[in-house]
Amino acid sequence: MTKFKVLRNERETYKLISGSELWTYINPTYAQLLKVFGKPTGNGDGYKTDAEWIIQLDDGTVFSIYNYKTGKNYLGSSGQNLSEIRDWHVGLHKGVPFASVKVGAFLREKGLMY
Repeated sequence: MTKFKVLRNERETYKLISGSELWTYINPTYAQLLKVFGKPTGNGDGYKTDAEWIIQLDDGTVFSIYNYKTGKNYLGSSGQNLSEIRDWHVGLHKGVPFASVKVGAFLREKGLMY
């Protein structure tokens, strides 16, 4: 089982994920993400995202899981509640060798990607 940690210091963690790009989508429930990762690192940017986890694997690979333009922060009252969101983005640094392979294997191990 791959060891990981959810990075909690928002100021420092956003520096690590800055410059990352959308890699893929996953479709777990918010409850499933909470079960695996605990509370989100933060509310993302407070505008286009409502929840974001920044995760570091034991080898140092960093990636994020976040909603994008689907929630209340962006759409107001017509946006989805966190419990309704099933369209989650996975972002990573595409220039890091094998990052997508490592993150994909990790997400499959956790039952979040098929």
